[in-house]
Formats: sequence, structure tokens, C-alpha cells
Amino acid sequence: MYALYRRDKLYYVGLAENLRGRLRHHLRDRHGDSWDRFSVYITIDESHLRELESLVLRIVQPKGNKQKGRFARSQNLLNGMLRLVREQQRLELTKLFGRRGKQVADRRVGRRATAADAPELARYVREPMRLRGRYKGRWFRGRVRRDGTIRFDGKVYRSPTGAAKAVVKRACSGWSFWECERAPGDWIRLAELRQ
Repeated sequence: MYALYRRDKLYYVGLAENLRGRLRHHLRDRHGDSWDRFSVYITIDESHLRELESLVLRIVQPKGNKQKGRFARSQNLLNGMLRLVREQQRLELTKLFGRRGKQVADRRVGRRATAADAPELARYVREPMRLRGRYKGRWFRGRVRRDGTIRFDGKVYRSPTGAAKAVVKRACSGWSFWECERAPGDWIRLAELRQ
């Protein structure tokens, strides 16, 4: 990642594999007379480099950059935050007023089912996600639905363990068997959602 400056003020931020060629190009393009020095930032891992560039562009907003950049692996956390706040409200009302408080809380947040009735993944999932699990060298694929249930092999399961048992035909932990795709290409074990 490199940055072009004009009199110590950030003018442009970019990424380059061939820095010498990119700087030579910037001397001849529309940026030619707009910068007088540069700096270079080298990272060990380039997997988050585009997100880092986008973050700098959105915070500093350099004059030379026309685009703000995109966060390819980011996700909107608003719905998840709202769900957590509602859940916390329900717990507080239940603590204060017992069963009556729980009924009031359920009406306030528009819920009919109790927390015990909800699928295990409901509190960790806000939108559909792909699942995969490997058993005896073969990949098995499923889908976590918006309500937290898992659709696998034409059936719906309320827990990851139930879906995993359908694959291995014996008891096993679905939280460690299944991986979910948190963002495109970013697979993690379901157990990490609980952390």
C-alpha cells in the first residue's frame, strides 16, 4: 500500500504490486503535478489489504481518490445488535417481574415463541449462511436458514448436532463438525460463533 503526499498532506492512497511502475505512471497521469513525496506500507499478509485501503479512504477522504473503496467481507451488524438488545430487555423484564415480565417482553419485541423454543443457532445467525462438513473425505453441504434452523438433505434440523448426526450416523458435536461461511470464502467452525 502506498500514499502520495503534497506538502505533508495526504493526497492519494493506492495498492501496487509493482511500486516503481505505479509511481512512474502517477508522474504522467492526472496526479502528475499533485504530489511531491510518497510513503510505502508493506504488510505480511495481504488478505485484508483492500479493506485496510477502504478504511483509510473512508476516514481521510484524500482529494486524489475518486472512489471510497468497498468492504468485500464486511457485514451489516445492525440487525444482530437489535436482536441482542431485545433479548437483553426480555431477560431483564423476566428477572424483574418473573413470568408476567416475560409475557410483556415477548409482546414488546413481537415474539410468540420462548427462548427455549428457538433453534440453537437462532441467537448467532441473522441471515442465511452456507454450511459444509467433511466426513470420510467427502464434503457435505447444508444451509442455515434465517430462523436458525439447518436445512440438510431435504430435511430441517433445529440443532447443528442433529444435522451432523444425519451425516455420520452416530453421536457427534455439530458445533465442531460444521463450518459456516461467515463472508465469501471465509469459513469458520460453528463453535467460533459462540465465542
